[in-house]
Amino acid sequence: MYKALVCCRAGMGSSMLLKIKADQVIKENSLPIRTEHGSLDSLIAFDGDLVITLDSLADELYNKVPYIVSISSVLDKEEMKEKFSSYINWAEAR
Repeated sequence: MYKALVCCRAGMGSSMLLKIKADQVIKENSLPIRTEHGSLDSLIAFDGDLVITLDSLADELYNKVPYIVSISSVLDKEEMKEKFSSYINWAEAR
């Protein structure tokens, strides 16, 4: 099971919606990912495997977290499925 932090700057609106949608995709596709929700401040204590965030924040996080799943549209479940699956393939190949 992979541990993911879903975050945005403040940890309020956009990341909460992203977490809800991500959890739907994970459940619908039986993906081995467990999510938690937070703000950028949550990264300090985060000891998980990947960070899920929106494109607007992803560039700032490269090289600061183990792996970033950057989502362009909170409503695009197919994009999420594709990117989560890519992460799982990458992690299993390591």
